[in-house]
Amino acid sequence: AVLRGGMCPQVSAALKEGRVTPTELCQRCLSLIRSTKFLNAYITIAEETALKQAEESEKRYRRGQPLGVLDGIPIAVKDNFNTAGIETTCASNMLKGYISPYNATVVQKLLDQGAVLLGKTNLDEFAMGSGSTDGVFGPVRNPWSYSRQYKKKSVPKSHSEDEESNWVITGGSSGGSAAAVSSFTCFAALGSDTGGSTRNPAAHCGVVGLKPTYGLISRHGLIPLVNSMDVPGILTRCVDDAAVVLGSLAGHDPKDSTTIQDNFKPFELPNLTDVSKLSIGIPKEYHAPGLSSEILALWSKAADLFKNAGAKVTEVSLPHTRYSIVCYHVLCTAEVASNMARFDGLEYGHRSDMNKSTESMYAATRREGFNDVVRGRILSGNYFLLKQNYENYFVKAQKVRRLIANDFLKVFGSGVDILLTPTTLSDAVPYMEFIKEDNRTRSTQDDILTQAANMAGLPAVNVPAALSERGLPVGLQFIGRSFQEKQLLTVAKWFEKQVKFPMIQLEEVKRHDHDVFQHQQSASFS
Repeated sequence: AVLRGGMCPQVSAALKEGRVTPTELCQRCLSLIRSTKFLNAYITIAEETALKQAEESEKRYRRGQPLGVLDGIPIAVKDNFNTAGIETTCASNMLKGYISPYNATVVQKLLDQGAVLLGKTNLDEFAMGSGSTDGVFGPVRNPWSYSRQYKKKSVPKSHSEDEESNWVITGGSSGGSAAAVSSFTCFAALGSDTGGSTRNPAAHCGVVGLKPTYGLISRHGLIPLVNSMDVPGILTRCVDDAAVVLGSLAGHDPKDSTTIQDNFKPFELPNLTDVSKLSIGIPKEYHAPGLSSEILALWSKAADLFKNAGAKVTEVSLPHTRYSIVCYHVLCTAEVASNMARFDGLEYGHRSDMNKSTESMYAATRREGFNDVVRGRILSGNYFLLKQNYENYFVKAQKVRRLIANDFLKVFGSGVDILLTPTTLSDAVPYMEFIKEDNRTRSTQDDILTQAANMAGLPAVNVPAALSERGLPVGLQFIGRSFQEKQLLTVAKWFEKQVKFPMIQLEEVKRHDHDVFQHQQSASFS
């Protein structure tokens, strides 16, 4: 019952009243992790550490001195955040076995609030991908593949076809974190978001995925992909929970010079009753090629929902959106090439046995440590950064990025409060279909609706909106003004209440586990 409750006040109240202890909550989540192991959501399970943290939390509750709403709450962290004493692999051979001597700032802040760290979640190698299928530990399976809603509507193409070939992807690259939250193994999880890597899997797994404003949350200890776009993301089962976690993480960090200097005041989301003063923008350019008719209809229905409630809904234009995915590819690969240079086999991570020369050791280490996707992006980035190409590619992409950011400024300057867009082009596709196309092609398609917010540094959140005809989650994206997370999440919370997204009814596959469990309501902590 507690797992089906909310983080605050449900779970927090249960912990304070002694109806459940942090240790019992931790043990139940660890049990669920074991029984859903086939989802491959976790790379490392820190059971011993988690139980110790739960015991400490229990002592604080006995003394009547909990550290806050997050005290005793089980969480998970994407495996590209450094965690002291717990392996950080980035789902790669390069960092397999690497144990960081320090915690990422966001991890430390959660631990300081008493959160219980269950483990590290799976991802695409070095967060390069949109399916969570390209890590060395194997692909992550979407929990909705095993839901009653999906099973009712998915008809096998042949008698021999079963769940092994019919399961769908989580999206990526934070697919492990999204699957962990969706399958009730934790109450909140950290992801990272460079071009949509938190919002994309959130949409496919039916959870809330928040990408905060660039600079609001520290990147210190997040192994970088694209420094100018990376943002720690938050995955929860409801919007209120995302606001609670944001309040614990946001603010200046002396270890990250890109964070805001002003103090951040945590906020509680109000219950919005009157949307008549709200102006919602519908960017026409987001009616992108490949957008499914089902999602287009849902997008229109959501716009009508706001309009019928009294909000002003207007079509707006972001004219440089059509250049954004190409621009993003140039800037992304250029920064990847620079960031990946640190993995040379000398200081940490994998080191090849090749000892003919230093140069051959470098080459062999990187060949053995990186997969084809990472090596391909390094090659592309170095090409764009060559002296003869720098002006034509990198500098030009930076100029286009400024135009994209200015488009958003003009729209918000015209009186629009929030932009409403699709998050993904379609619902989650089966794994066997997804891998027919290469990583770059898939990433280009899947990031098209999300990466512009990263280019402009704006906050954006995915809110689960409905189930598709196949019984899979579909989400919509809200984009707000810089540092206006409270307004963004307040509108998202209103929308969440209107749509009443159905909760997953998760059945274990019998060959994996004999128990059948289902959850009828949202399991959140707020």
